[in-house]
Amino acid sequence: MKKPEQPAATGSGPLFERIYCIDIGGSRLSAHQLMKNIQCNVAHYSPDLLADFEKTRGQPHGLAPDDEFRVKILGPWNGTVRVTAVGDDYFELITLENHPEAGRIRFSVRELPAGEKGRLRFEIHSRARSRDGLVSFTYDTLGIGKNVQQQTWELFCTTVAEESGGRALGPVSVETIRHDEENPDPGQHD
Repeated sequence: MKKPEQPAATGSGPLFERIYCIDIGGSRLSAHQLMKNIQCNVAHYSPDLLADFEKTRGQPHGLAPDDEFRVKILGPWNGTVRVTAVGDDYFELITLENHPEAGRIRFSVRELPAGEKGRLRFEIHSRARSRDGLVSFTYDTLGIGKNVQQQTWELFCTTVAEESGGRALGPVSVETIRHDEENPDPGQHD
């Protein structure tokens, strides 16, 4: 039996939109090839000590809608996610019941216009709220889970740059947008 999805609308507290991105120069892989590599081995790109991805549903080397991962997160933050969409240059996950967050996360890569050959941008874009008030307090107010999450996605981005065969053109950029509770996510309806 499939676990129920846990979209942002079911969570507690403000919705946080977080965007992590890294620009890559001299990639030996096209955007499509790099994304295919990530999709075939998501666990390789995630730092094991911070967030260990274990595929529990789906083919071992590939990614398709309805595949699922159990994510062992440093601290008491374990959860399960399901793949909701897969394309040539992206994939998206949604949190499932009992994950510490309620929402979605999208991984994408695209070629940057002009400049040197092999110039890419890899981006992780999450839109999520805490599962409940207790998680909101420890995660957002105390910042315990937030720091682990930021380190996880920064390292994921760095690994993508390394695996491209190119080089990072700067540090990982992190942007956080807080949406209030009255209008938690004006751009998306879960």
